[in-house]
Amino acid sequence: MSRSTASPTPATPSPSPVTADDLDLAVRLAVAVLRTAPTTAWEGAPAGSLEWDCWETVEHLSDDLFAYAVQLGPRTPPLTGNVPYVWERRRPGGPANAVHADRAAGPAGLLQTLEASGALLVAMVRTTPPQVRAYHPFGVSDPEGFAAMGAVETLVHTHDLAEGLGLDWSPPAEVCARVLARLFPDSPAETEPWPALLWSTGRTALPGLPRRTSWRWDGTVPSAR
Repeated sequence: MSRSTASPTPATPSPSPVTADDLDLAVRLAVAVLRTAPTTAWEGAPAGSLEWDCWETVEHLSDDLFAYAVQLGPRTPPLTGNVPYVWERRRPGGPANAVHADRAAGPAGLLQTLEASGALLVAMVRTTPPQVRAYHPFGVSDPEGFAAMGAVETLVHTHDLAEGLGLDWSPPAEVCARVLARLFPDSPAETEPWPALLWSTGRTALPGLPRRTSWRWDGTVPSAR
């Protein structure tokens, strides 16, 4: 007697990891679009919904990428706090940075700091063994996690900057999808990756989902969750 058996349900493929190439692409695209802004557009322009102007926001982004790179730098990376650089504000309410661009260098120099900080993190992600762990306030993470964090900072703050400078910005969906899978595993799966990332980071509302007033990603290594 023949016996029919149901075909097994195919397993859902695991999302591919965020890579140094993803981060490098995000930074390159961000710098390229920001270079199209007229020099005069940078003068006091607020960055989207942020309390910082566009110059300060690029400094903040440069600082984020630098800070993530140095967390991976020591032979024994810290697990309970940041590498103790001095972060300071240039004005009340401004971002607390270790990285500040020379104003005399103008927007071209400012964007060079962004490009350089991005390159530092890309290099550290490429060369740090995957088993290395380092501290971040949103969870002790690995090199892939720091690549994802650097990418989301770049993607989302370039959105803020594009709003302030009057530019178009629509990053690659596949990079957004990998970042969401790593840092925001509970993001709305039925939404396209870029709008889902903007919603996850409190930048927009979605149908049936009001704009978030607070948010954070999960930087921990997935196997440790």
